[in-house]
Amino acid sequence: MIDFPGAKINIGLKITEKREDGYHNIQTIFYPVRLYDILEFIVLSPDAGGDRLTVTGLVPEGAREDNLVIRALEIIKNKWSLPYFEIHLHKNIPAGAGLGGGSSDAAFMMKMLNKCFKLGLSAEELKNQALRVGSDAPFFIENIPSYAEGRGELLTPLNQLGDDLYLVIICPGIHISTREAYHSCKPEKKGTNLSVYYRENISKWKDLIENDFEKIVFPKHPVLKEIKELLYKSGAIFSSMSGSGSAIYGLFRKKPVLPGSAERYICYSGPL
Repeated sequence: MIDFPGAKINIGLKITEKREDGYHNIQTIFYPVRLYDILEFIVLSPDAGGDRLTVTGLVPEGAREDNLVIRALEIIKNKWSLPYFEIHLHKNIPAGAGLGGGSSDAAFMMKMLNKCFKLGLSAEELKNQALRVGSDAPFFIENIPSYAEGRGELLTPLNQLGDDLYLVIICPGIHISTREAYHSCKPEKKGTNLSVYYRENISKWKDLIENDFEKIVFPKHPVLKEIKELLYKSGAIFSSMSGSGSAIYGLFRKKPVLPGSAERYICYSGPL
């Protein structure tokens, strides 16, 4: 079985509260984009001795057992008796970029298992299982534009943006630790609900929508602020860092002309 886990961008991100369980409450808008990994599995014989995972492409650091696809498989296998699998994950979504690639891979693995083995899990049940992998993983179960609260698991569907927008995502290869970024943040309840701003004309977003992590990450990595400024100079209607970074994206009315220094770090350029 094969599927194509997609990336997401964050349109705004507010860190509103530190929770007793150690997590943070946030407000953000998750928006799916057309940058995909490739995830495939086949069933092995009972004497295979275990599951096998091969990762190619933009291979993330870390041990095999830390891969979120394996974590997702273990969660499902703890409740259902399933065979051994040969899994191939080809990574096109950079790790540590705030694009949700690992969470998406895990969520899609759960959906694939649910479909292939007729486990009967509803979308809500899959979201509950996916939350055990990561706070943004439940979003990828339905994978539609959503306003997110709580840890990111309380999702309200939103209308899609117009199909006339062009998206550029620049990934300069700087790995940002989400855990460290949250550790440095200063939660604050303030301002208007992001879903209200989302309904405004995109031309107004620059003055309305912010990502709180930029205040933490940009001073440590000034090149990210420079990339954002470059995208605006190149005609972006709106530009932001995605999640805790380090990917910076711009929304345009048409394909922009970017300098070669930026072109080589583009990980997606195409329709939103």
